[in-house]
Amino acid sequence: QVRLVESGGGSVQSGGSLRLSCVVSGASSSNLMMGWFRQAPGKEREGVVGQDTNGYTHTADSVKGRFTISEDNAKNTLYLQMNNLTSDDTAIYYCVADWEVGAGTWYEPDEYTYWGQGTQVTVSS
Repeated sequence: QVRLVESGGGSVQSGGSLRLSCVVSGASSSNLMMGWFRQAPGKEREGVVGQDTNGYTHTADSVKGRFTISEDNAKNTLYLQMNNLTSDDTAIYYCVADWEVGAGTWYEPDEYTYWGQGTQVTVSS
């Protein structure tokens, strides 16, 4: 059973940075399609960044140039570096994974079987 555990959320002022971590157990992260989703109050879950097993990344337009996904295979850990945060980035952030996800549907929540418990990110202006 694949298990994902996020950490690194918190409160930050607008313009600040945070780095989220997601530790993977039960499988090698290098064999999984992985990514990050977020859900703001009253809104649907939104795909933020996805990374396939070849290392190719997909990034939502809303975070391009500010958010970067990376992976440490030795630690079986996925990261999300978030820079220049704004209040619009306030949400619960989820680490997600699945064995196979279509490149054209990486942003669809239903494509992912495994979800972490989520970590809160709050950006104040």
